[in-house]
Amino acid sequence: MRQLVPMVRALTAATDVGALHTGVVGAAGLSTLGDALRAELPGALGREFGIGQVALVADAVTAYVGALGPVPGAVIAAGTGLIAIGTDLTGWRRADGWGHLLGDCGSGAWIGRAGLEAALRAHDGRPGGSAGLLARAEELFGAMPGLPGRLYPRPDRPAVLASFAPQVAACAPEDPLAAGILYEAARHMADSAAAVCPADGAPQVALTGGLSRIGAPLLLPLEEELAKRLPHARQVTAAGDPLQGAVRIATDLATGQLTLPSDASMLYLVTKMGD
Repeated sequence: MRQLVPMVRALTAATDVGALHTGVVGAAGLSTLGDALRAELPGALGREFGIGQVALVADAVTAYVGALGPVPGAVIAAGTGLIAIGTDLTGWRRADGWGHLLGDCGSGAWIGRAGLEAALRAHDGRPGGSAGLLARAEELFGAMPGLPGRLYPRPDRPAVLASFAPQVAACAPEDPLAAGILYEAARHMADSAAAVCPADGAPQVALTGGLSRIGAPLLLPLEEELAKRLPHARQVTAAGDPLQGAVRIATDLATGQLTLPSDASMLYLVTKMGD
């Protein structure tokens, strides 16, 4: 609330929206770490702003709605981390999103780590190394013997690893090993999408997040893998971002048109502050 109150007051003053009735909060970690948010935030928003209905929404859901809207399908939200989310409009399914130590397979951090491993292998003279990735790693991080000391103590290790993903993509056209890393990332991404996509009907599938801008070395193999794994799904370009998804949810909730399934861990609705 210390963060939300000044932001909400500044936004309402700037847009002259008047009284607030509906609030949507998109929160990373809501599905696994959100018990306190669900218990305390709706009431706090009601007391502070008079908001009568609140949706606490996992950031994967806002990404989904921004990308596809309220239709059946699957969205791969891939940036530093990676999660896939799908719905048939009766419930939600998620795959991966377990963080860079336990999962996020195919994410920016995963690609960057694989690229740096190939660079270190080249530095050591071990099989599976890439001289091109070694050169780029040294340009970005300095001499390889000092890399662990510069990386391991940092609290933002996933972001540092992900910062090397564009270098892997840049090497891929001329470096089979770098290209192979991106092909493997595409397979992981397609695995997660296939795990959550509705098996029936004509669902849509989209990619959103920072990796959607990494270019053909990743996007072309991803298109191929999705076509293999989900031949019944139509691949589409994401229509918008997670912020637009949050606005869409708020608009639909305020007008009584929300058709997305509610779920305590993914889309938690409180329509009366006493509920």
